Amino acid sequence: MASSRDILLDTGPLVAVLDRGDPNHEACVTLWHDIADRCITTEAVVTEATHLAGRAGGSSLPLELLLAAGIPVVSIERGGHEQAVRLMRRYAALPMDYTDAALVIVADAVRLNTIFTLDRKGFLMYRRGDGSSFTILPDMEAR
Repeated sequence: MASSRDILLDTGPLVAVLDRGDPNHEACVTLWHDIADRCITTEAVVTEATHLAGRAGGSSLPLELLLAAGIPVVSIERGGHEQAVRLMRRYAALPMDYTDAALVIVADAVRLNTIFTLDRKGFLMYRRGDGSSFTILPDMEAR
């Protein structure tokens, strides 16, 4: 496996890996085993995932999984928060939430364009600062 961190991890796959009842569980688990060592995520994803997992009584599970997999969790600074406001306004019609904005900001900061997400609608529309689009995993067309 590649040792560089070149894939952003969104909330949906993280929760799907932990939830056997999720319709995307199998696809996400299979991909997880292949790419977890290449992923990076944000504090916003951790917050959202722990909230969703908490509904099923396992709020610490997403963070435990990230720690076990050694996936870096990054935060954004004040300038990033200001950028998040601009992005959320720009994509208000979708809408874009803070977690998605944080992922786009990190994508720009570390120059990534591949994302492990179940939010195809959003990430097919969102653009990085240079105008480039995202490559979305899992590739649902290949399934």
